[in-house]
Amino acid sequence: MKLQKHFAKKIGDKVYNKYVVVIPPEIIKESGFKEGDELVASAKSGSITLKKK
Repeated sequence: MKLQKHFAKKIGDKVYNKYVVVIPPEIIKESGFKEGDELVASAKSGSITLKKK
């Protein structure tokens, strides 16, 4: 997996980006996540955790 930076918008001189991670389908299936699920992210010491809201 790679973290990808995507241009989102530019307002005046300010550029806004968003970040995207593509998670392999087998990981999604194993997690029990489904398309449309709302997720909550938390970060700590070099890791990111996703949980269902």
